[in-house]
Amino acid sequence: MTAPATPATLRFVDLHMHSTASDGALPPEGVVEAASAAGLAAIALTDHDTLGGIDSARAAGARLGVTVSAGVELSALHDGREVHLLGLHLETLDALEVHLAAFRRTRHSRAEEMVAVLNTLGVPVTMEAVLANADGGAIGRPHVARALIDGKWVRDAREAFDRYLGAGRPAFVDKHRLSAVDAITMIHEAGGVAIFAHPGSDGRRERIEPLAAIGLDGAEVKHPSHSADDSARIAALVDFLKLVPSGGSDWHGQKHGTRVIGGMAVPYHWYERQLERAAARRAA
Repeated sequence: MTAPATPATLRFVDLHMHSTASDGALPPEGVVEAASAAGLAAIALTDHDTLGGIDSARAAGARLGVTVSAGVELSALHDGREVHLLGLHLETLDALEVHLAAFRRTRHSRAEEMVAVLNTLGVPVTMEAVLANADGGAIGRPHVARALIDGKWVRDAREAFDRYLGAGRPAFVDKHRLSAVDAITMIHEAGGVAIFAHPGSDGRRERIEPLAAIGLDGAEVKHPSHSADDSARIAALVDFLKLVPSGGSDWHGQKHGTRVIGGMAVPYHWYERQLERAAARRAA
């Protein structure tokens, strides 16, 4: 006898997750296995500047009964300020991947600059050690931090960022950023929806409404960094501006704390609303 389907009201999704394709701790199939163990109906794999984990994640999802949405996380600038944008439910991946490959090359150059500065500071970390930690994924500061930990120049990632890699610290190198207009356009051209990631205290009308005017589709209402007031304010703005809500754990592999997989209890009907929005954009 076939078990009855779980009602949508009792199903949950996680629409912000990272794998070793960028700076997560588990390979894409491991992320999906963890999602299955957490009882999630669907996830979005949203690695930084890469779609490299999507195929293996989807293969694991087909095996385990977890729907995997193709996603990406992009850093952009709008009105002189940084904004992180999630592209969710992407369909046309090849053209987008051309752009992302260029972004990954800038990540490599940025890591080389950080290593060079660290060397001048008397820390003999090597680019080879950073690349070993990235293991073929899109390189980021966490990989430099892990190389510093491996070499015992710092105790942990917190010390790596506090002493060397955080904004304003001696080995910080700013990253290349798109304009928000270009990032949103790329996401739409790939058939997806553009979501303002973890807006937090920045999630106010004067910030979100101008982004909506250039094509933003939604904002993360549920994120581990949000206070209850943040989430309530962003939810009200999403509704007022006729955007779609989103949410996720921003999971990188943590087993404890606020950023555990599925910890945001994002309702399935939010996922359905995003699919409807993406379909409407593609049909326009």
